[in-house]
Amino acid sequence: MSKWLFITFLLTSVLQNIQAQDAKALVNKVREKLEKVNDYEAMGTLKTDVAFLKVPESNVNIFFKKPDHFKIRKEGGISIMPKGGVSINLNSMLVTDDFTAVPAGNSTIGNSPVTVVKLIPLSDNSDVVLTTMYIDEKNLLIRKAITTTKENGTYEMELTYGKYSEYGLPDKVVFVFNTKDYKIPKGVTFEYEEDQPQGQNAAKTQNKKGRLEISYKSYTINKGISDSVFK
Repeated sequence: MSKWLFITFLLTSVLQNIQAQDAKALVNKVREKLEKVNDYEAMGTLKTDVAFLKVPESNVNIFFKKPDHFKIRKEGGISIMPKGGVSINLNSMLVTDDFTAVPAGNSTIGNSPVTVVKLIPLSDNSDVVLTTMYIDEKNLLIRKAITTTKENGTYEMELTYGKYSEYGLPDKVVFVFNTKDYKIPKGVTFEYEEDQPQGQNAAKTQNKKGRLEISYKSYTINKGISDSVFK
């Protein structure tokens, strides 16, 4: 009996190792696709849904440059982002291969079948604890990503693709976060909701989910961007 248990254990270990290698290979293929983009400037619209703030829809310019420079510039003002908001950009999320990939089954996002992979960083200095990616294996696109961090809570990102899918760049990103992690820049004033709750009720409100929705109108890809844009 012990012999068969040992054989079963050995076969199971081998199978799990093969599955882990397949998961890492899939993530690397997605990263290789994203690495075709050295930089981009995009135009789009930003919708912000936070329970205690009135933030109108606005036009924005979005900038990215390898390896992990990312910035959103709002017309006529300053964009406000959750802490750790750089993870709203996929190119920044996969800047390194210093992680363990763990297969986590299959699912469906919309009408697309996806492979679920959990990424565990190997570095103790990483703020990210765990990222779960829902990958459209056929098209090598990330349809959804959930990231848990040490300092800045958990973020969820859903992506919709269109004419820029060959670069792995989305037409739309919905970014969901805990409102208690919302960061308002110093010196920037926003109009608060008139019925904003006070005391304990305010704390409950600020622990609700907030949403950022970016709809991309166009991309200018690999034309070169100065580092000064990100200062």
